[in-house]
Amino acid sequence: MFHYTVETQKSLDEAVQSLEDELKKEKFGVLWDFNVKETLNNKGFDFDNTYRILEVCNPGEAKKVLSKNPLVSYFLPCKIVVYEEGNQNKIGMPKPTKLIEFVEDPELNDIAKDIEDRMVACIDEAK
Repeated sequence: MFHYTVETQKSLDEAVQSLEDELKKEKFGVLWDFNVKETLNNKGFDFDNTYRILEVCNPGEAKKVLSKNPLVSYFLPCKIVVYEEGNQNKIGMPKPTKLIEFVEDPELNDIAKDIEDRMVACIDEAK
């Protein structure tokens, strides 16, 4: 699977706040909180599904991977999505270990695995 997704009993706002708190512990900051429903509705598109796409970054890790291979910039910042599917709220992300495969640079695999493990732990704690 290219993604990691969990269910949460929290509201979307509660899940986002909890996620932000957990990410801070790992030195990840939320650069942008894209509220898809709100944005599309404000642009005149009727959209009922609720998605919050968080773009997150750990500056130290970003510097490390970008210094090794500029193609990694195509995946940055990392994304975590909080959304409603049916009557269930979910938190998910594309796995950095899957994305890094596209770069074909084995030197980056361990870094991607570490970042993924830390982000998964944040999601698990936030749910």
